[in-house]
Amino acid sequence: MSQTNDNTSILRKLLRKPPAFVAITIIVLTCLTAIFAYQLSPDSTPNANRMIVELTAKQPGFSIQLLHIPKATVQQHQSRIIEWFMGTPSPYTIVPLTSYQFNDNKLTVVHYIDDGVQDTISYSFKQLLPTDKLTLSLSQQQAYIQNNLIRKQTFYLGTDRYGRDILSRLLIGSRVTIAVGLVAVFLSLTIGIILGLLAGYFGGITDAVIMWIINILWAIPTLLLVFAITLTIGKGFLEIFIAIGLTMWVSAARLIRGQVMVVREMEYVTAAKALGLNNFRILFRHILPNIAGPVIVVAASNFATAILIEAGLSFLGFGVQPPQPSWGLMIKEHYNFLLTNRPLLAIIPGLAIMLLVYAFNILGNALRDVLDVKQ
Repeated sequence: MSQTNDNTSILRKLLRKPPAFVAITIIVLTCLTAIFAYQLSPDSTPNANRMIVELTAKQPGFSIQLLHIPKATVQQHQSRIIEWFMGTPSPYTIVPLTSYQFNDNKLTVVHYIDDGVQDTISYSFKQLLPTDKLTLSLSQQQAYIQNNLIRKQTFYLGTDRYGRDILSRLLIGSRVTIAVGLVAVFLSLTIGIILGLLAGYFGGITDAVIMWIINILWAIPTLLLVFAITLTIGKGFLEIFIAIGLTMWVSAARLIRGQVMVVREMEYVTAAKALGLNNFRILFRHILPNIAGPVIVVAASNFATAILIEAGLSFLGFGVQPPQPSWGLMIKEHYNFLLTNRPLLAIIPGLAIMLLVYAFNILGNALRDVLDVKQ
């Protein structure tokens, strides 16, 4: 009960700090976005990878009518759980149009190709309607096409160089950002806590060996170390998480070692040893809970660092591979547009990265203040 009260007290103190409140709000909204990404995205196809080549690099707010032509072969629907996490393949071929009219049992559209460029295409109702709708009257068939197959869509953040909806890819790309942070923090804290506890508690040869490993890894630039691990285990969605996590435990281990060296001299640790408790129980039941504050602060800091590293690796081509959306990859694909009249293609994912990293840094600072017993 006291532990629950302590946690509630910490949360209340955080929420009383306006910067921390804003940071928590940003983080919670990003996490919810990652969970419900495909439900929130205008483009719910896998990886939001629906390309409409006619709509390349359109400005935010661009609106157009889209004709949805049923594909000849439609992929079978998967389970709802898989579609929730992986998206739903589109059963339609998309044709952008500026206007249309019905001529008996044909639909004639003015096909939008580019600004000021268009052509005319005619489709028979047999091409557009499912078999069960061909028995309807002509007016009912026209109404079905008008209401179900011709839809106006607004691209609120514009489209990228491949004609994909930026908003959809930004929402789904949040999954990579949150996932890489979670996996990297889990791996780094797991390794850092174990090695830091062992080095700080036992000292001697154990401390010397662990610190020798830490000092060697500390001397290698993080990106170079990630490159080496990535080239060893390969590129991909899971590989990049592991590579980042395996390079971020050093700072956590150093901090935890220092904290343990202080705590192990406390009277309650001496009393636990006198009572005959084994070292494992002393480490994980008595020492670790009393250094939880610094560990939480390191976790928030590592989360922000992992986001930046993933974005940098994706920008350099070593991170998440296309067509999987990633904020860093989106910047890579469009950074050359910064010198044109479409700079938002690279600025929008950059702002998303900046806001989330800012939120975790502010949260880390607030946690440090709240958990500081001297205050």
